[in-house]
Amino acid sequence: MLKTILSISGKPGLYKLVSQGKNMLIVESLADKKRFPAYGNEKIISLGDIAMYTDTEDVPLKEVFLSMKKKENGAAVVMDLKKATADDLRAYLAEVLPTFDRDRVYPSDIKKLIVWYNLLVASGMTDFEETPAGETKEESKAE
Repeated sequence: MLKTILSISGKPGLYKLVSQGKNMLIVESLADKKRFPAYGNEKIISLGDIAMYTDTEDVPLKEVFLSMKKKENGAAVVMDLKKATADDLRAYLAEVLPTFDRDRVYPSDIKKLIVWYNLLVASGMTDFEETPAGETKEESKAE
């Protein structure tokens, strides 16, 4: 599911991939459901390709979202992000991902993570474990 959810640099929020054109992607905002084209000159990244730095190895974003979902019982994170201090944000992430790298994960990254999680929960997209059946078979053959 996270492969079709996109972050577009310079634009707030998250976007769902709707279709693909010749030189663009058609995306739909998760917040207001408006559709518009995203062109190749914009930096577009799938949430499925993002990972969080930890002390040992990078953890995929879906695993972080899963532990956030478990901690919050499937609800949105209740935190005033405008008033939250860097220590508050780090304390929250330490509860969710105890081994996160405190030098390379900035408070702005944690704030963005919480905003993204809340957007996904508000949109009803909380099945972070979902993988296409074909993908699972290919991974097991590769091992």
